[in-house]
Amino acid sequence: MIAVGYMDPGNWATDLAAGAQFGYTLLSVVLLASVAAMLLQWTASRVGLVTGRDLAQLCRDRFGRRTATFLWVTSEIAIIACDVAEVVGSAVALQLLLGVSLSVGVVLCAIATVAMLGLRRLGARAIEIAVTALILFVGTSFAAQLAAVHPDWSAVAQGLVPTPELIRHAGMVWLAAGILGATVMPHNLYLHSALVKRHVHDEERGNRSGDPGAVVTASNAGDDAVPSASSPAFHLPPHASVAPSVIDGALRTVGIDTFAALTLAFFINAALLVLAAAVFHEAGWTQINDLADAHRLLAPLAGNGWSATLFACALLACGLNSTVTGTLAGQVVMEGFMRWRLQEWQRTLLTRALALGPALLAVAWYGPQGSNRLLVASQVVLSMQLPLAVIPLMLFAQNRALMGRWAVRGIRSALNWGITAAIVLLNGLLIVQLLS
Repeated sequence: MIAVGYMDPGNWATDLAAGAQFGYTLLSVVLLASVAAMLLQWTASRVGLVTGRDLAQLCRDRFGRRTATFLWVTSEIAIIACDVAEVVGSAVALQLLLGVSLSVGVVLCAIATVAMLGLRRLGARAIEIAVTALILFVGTSFAAQLAAVHPDWSAVAQGLVPTPELIRHAGMVWLAAGILGATVMPHNLYLHSALVKRHVHDEERGNRSGDPGAVVTASNAGDDAVPSASSPAFHLPPHASVAPSVIDGALRTVGIDTFAALTLAFFINAALLVLAAAVFHEAGWTQINDLADAHRLLAPLAGNGWSATLFACALLACGLNSTVTGTLAGQVVMEGFMRWRLQEWQRTLLTRALALGPALLAVAWYGPQGSNRLLVASQVVLSMQLPLAVIPLMLFAQNRALMGRWAVRGIRSALNWGITAAIVLLNGLLIVQLLS
């Protein structure tokens, strides 16, 4: 569920633009951003598992009301920015496949999102199976396209090594910030810290016969329960009612899941950039300003007729997947910070309505290239919001009074703070360049 957020249409826009303009050079940024995402998501899951409370709840409990409200507003802005990318990307995909207008595509995407969320009535596994199937389809699509275009793999390997030009070239800094925002999305940290709490319950059920005293308060929740700030079943007191072995087992399981899923997300994002570099940059088409342009040029440049269709289908699959996680993240953030709870269809319509205006305005203002410009800009907004989620997460993760023996210390803490400093520095460079 978290990994699909790293493959949304915003990633498509930034990776396509990066590959078309600069070839394989920014592949190192995709790699570094993916590694940073793995460590940050691992930290978020650790905090959620150990404390029994998600990041939004902890911010509400431990910061003042004004600070919590400010963080909630900025989190909502990040979710809307992400949803803008999903709105535009899914609508463009439907335009390419069905020939419908952008507005009709947005409505169809909203209906499809509600339908996918409705699968949860069949159990948590139903929506996980649907999401996994779409991810596998996207991965297979890119594997087939890369096999057809024959990229320069030696240049790909060189692109994985960062160069000083990354911080000197204004265009690269802009796209690097977009890649960072598209890869390490702030609302995914809130969502991950909430979703993993059921793993403590799952682990405890597996150990229940061996230690009756290790029964946790989540035992009344059920396998398919949705994390809820208003549900006492998920308010696990830190270290008190959960056996340490249960938490250790849950941490191992979630850690493996996190690194495996985000490794897959990295390969898909890297494949998209490599495809753009091999097809568009090598052919001299360095200014691919729109997803529709990429779709139109892909077939003749790749030398086959099916690449463009696979491209559009994979884009639609990524858009639908990411709208699901965006809706769930919106619920977690709104309830965690403000104790407000909406039905899933209400939350979907709310974020979609707020995102539709900027999307249509940008397309009308910029013309045919408006969609891709808005996609990249939305990811830069996510990047600039990221420190507001990461810094509280780091403070909670290393707080021994809160985390007990599971507090993040030593090299892992140093790496986390190094990532945080790099995020702040990149955003600072971006602001300086925008003002200069």
